[in-house]
Amino acid sequence: MKLLLLLTLVALAQCDIARFPLTRGKSLRSYLKELGLLESYLQKFPYNPATKYLPGLGNYEALQNYMDNEYYGTIYIGTPGQEFTVIFDTGSSNLWVPSIFCSSATCEKHHRFDPSKSSTFVATNDSLSIAYGTGSMTGVLGYDTVVVSQIKVQNQIFGLSETEPGDVFYYAPFDGIMGLAYPSISSDGATPVFDNMMAQGLVTSDLFSVYLSKHGQSGSFILFGAIDYEYAQSGIYWVPLSAETYWQISMESVSANGKTIACGQGCQAIVDTGTSLMVVPNNILADIFSAVGAGSDGSISCFAKWFRPDLVFHINGYSFHLPASAYVIQSSEGTCSVGFQGMDVPTEQGELWILGDVFIRQNYVIFDRGNNRVGLSPL
Repeated sequence: MKLLLLLTLVALAQCDIARFPLTRGKSLRSYLKELGLLESYLQKFPYNPATKYLPGLGNYEALQNYMDNEYYGTIYIGTPGQEFTVIFDTGSSNLWVPSIFCSSATCEKHHRFDPSKSSTFVATNDSLSIAYGTGSMTGVLGYDTVVVSQIKVQNQIFGLSETEPGDVFYYAPFDGIMGLAYPSISSDGATPVFDNMMAQGLVTSDLFSVYLSKHGQSGSFILFGAIDYEYAQSGIYWVPLSAETYWQISMESVSANGKTIACGQGCQAIVDTGTSLMVVPNNILADIFSAVGAGSDGSISCFAKWFRPDLVFHINGYSFHLPASAYVIQSSEGTCSVGFQGMDVPTEQGELWILGDVFIRQNYVIFDRGNNRVGLSPL
């Protein structure tokens, strides 16, 4: 059941600090299973999460979360504002929503932007094309006012979809995606929304922070321009970025029961709010399952969350614990699995991890553009 969250605003130094509520949606896996479509869908649309992060495999932005829970919120585009639900995705950089130029069943099921109903819309002749793990979206670019919470961004470039990828968006409970990564990975050079927030002086600090609630509780939010120290009482551990593309950092190792089980020679990790699970190269997935006592398919007893070992992530000299209660995921059908999935990564890319919502729920995360770093505060 979707959570109804209240909006909280804080004004400071005549700039907006906006606590933006996020709704945790029902999983796509559950939707498809209820409709009797899950098995055929997985056969029809095999998915490799690496497509999102490796340009050689595709073009950056992908639908996340693919099969599990998403966190999304409401924005408004145009004058007067037209309402859209979007995933706030730190693993991509483009903003796009469905438009009236798209007449597929997928678009008709969602809110569609109508430029003729906005007095501030400016059209362009530029096209937009983004490849996904399960298909692609194409569309056109335009400019308009975008309101995120009470922050009004003027002349924001965004995509108006004309086609959308496969069937996956048809079942998604959100309309589009608002990317929060760096402009260097933005398709067609479109300026990300947060970059315009900074350039237009709409945030007090050049950072935003994310809290994702657990166990179906309300209160998830993204806070633009500030840190809520109520959620950082354990202190903030700052980690410099290893690349200003995604929110990418270096890890020293991952251990369990005092023994290194992965990333033994160091590896790269991307902190991604748009990915629900932990994603690792396929060749180390079996080692992780073995270390926590899961089956070869990741299945595990639901009682395991009480006695299986913590996974410890060693990052920039700090240790971040992921307890079994966090990585053992129970489905709506009552079965449990380990919240990790594999991806195909070419060996020359090295060991790449995606620290998705399973990890983020354990930490209040600050994405600091002003200093090109990520702050982690264990919850």
